[in-house]
Amino acid sequence: MANQTMTKFGYPDSVVGETTYWCALLRPRQLTAGCLVLVCKEDGMGLGEISPEAGAELPMVASRIEAAVGAAFNPEKFNYLALMMNDPHVHFHVIPRYSRIVEVGGAEIPDPTWPKPPDMGAAADLTDDQMATMHETLKDNWPR
Repeated sequence: MANQTMTKFGYPDSVVGETTYWCALLRPRQLTAGCLVLVCKEDGMGLGEISPEAGAELPMVASRIEAAVGAAFNPEKFNYLALMMNDPHVHFHVIPRYSRIVEVGGAEIPDPTWPKPPDMGAAADLTDDQMATMHETLKDNWPR
């Protein structure tokens, strides 16, 4: 069953990959190529409220995210931001970071603040087709 935060970020249509306790969703606003939202499937509203099992699974799901995005777009770094200001359930914004422009479906996506923190208000101007290409590319690279 999806929680409110998963639903807000397009679950189930935006799923890139899932584990028992976590769901990686394509972020609707791409700051850089391959931005995801990693949402805990539990109802916890704070990081200290998730189960030990969900906490134990976090490194494994992060490894899968980094493998999928790495195979697709080869970022230099990953930023994981747990802001939880507007969306109530435990989640991380996963921002791949690049020192170069990344091409996805004909769009050139820069990382305009590299190597400084990302601008969470910025977003690449992508068409629905370009977003679909990115989504399929990431799903295809999700480790099985």
